[in-house]
Amino acid sequence: PGPQSWRDAGVLMLKGAAMGTADVVPGVSGGTVAFITGIYDQLLCAISSFDLSTLGRLLRGKFTETLAGLHLRFLLALGLGIATAIISTARLMHDLLTLHPVPTWSLFCGLIVASILVVGREITDWLGGLPMLTLGTVIAYGTVGLIPVQTPDTPGIVFLCGMVAICAMILPGLSGAFLLLILGKYATITGALRNPFDEGNLLMLLVFSAGCGLGLLGFSRILNLCLARFRNLTMALLTGLMIGAMRKVWPWKEVLETELIRGKQYVLREANVLPDWGAEMLLALGLAAVGFAVVLALDRTRLFRQQSEPPSVP
Repeated sequence: PGPQSWRDAGVLMLKGAAMGTADVVPGVSGGTVAFITGIYDQLLCAISSFDLSTLGRLLRGKFTETLAGLHLRFLLALGLGIATAIISTARLMHDLLTLHPVPTWSLFCGLIVASILVVGREITDWLGGLPMLTLGTVIAYGTVGLIPVQTPDTPGIVFLCGMVAICAMILPGLSGAFLLLILGKYATITGALRNPFDEGNLLMLLVFSAGCGLGLLGFSRILNLCLARFRNLTMALLTGLMIGAMRKVWPWKEVLETELIRGKQYVLREANVLPDWGAEMLLALGLAAVGFAVVLALDRTRLFRQQSEPPSVP
């Protein structure tokens, strides 16, 4: 399973690049991008193709059977796009959020509002899904309002942070980068990525990657199972998570408390405020409208392709 032509591979890489760009922004989830670009179910199935039976075949030397059961074409193309975006856009996104926060967050706000509509359309029974919708909203709203804490850089803590962050990265609405910031590991991990060969950094990245790998393999299977058996309730929960996350992407904020971590200023507490009328607000509304329109256009393209293409073989 995966792209059948170079053109399809290029499109999938672009979708991965969009996911990677979202994942480096504390408050925006790559899982949201995966959903609105129509690859969310494929992503979960591809990750779930790595299981104990795959490991057993590999240990028995059945390399051909092992490769046949994995979604490597899909994961390689998507992973290349994600990695390229993380490496190339991390500094750009940091500069945009630092120098032009209101326009940047306005664009993300428009993207997520439209994404809520797209994901919410998957809810077939609103009355039955209302409790999960409410639960997701409360969880996300409370999570994005947490004050970052300082945690020790022990292997166990770093491993656990990797598990938690990667689970959030594949959930629409919750940001893995933001959870790392809350857990006090965002600056630590990004610093290690910039200087991987400094003392202790390589070991830390290996431990963090191991946590990410275990969390991804385990949580993706749970999420895939929930979508298969309880799709309406799961979609309601995911929609609620995105609604609650709007607290973080609201463009106009007042900083209440900051802290200097490794030479960089990080916001500990902030409050959402109402904007003042002016040129900046008009620009923000325009960018929000652009983000909103882009998501709806992507969703229309996704629906058109689903209707015109024959069903793929799982």
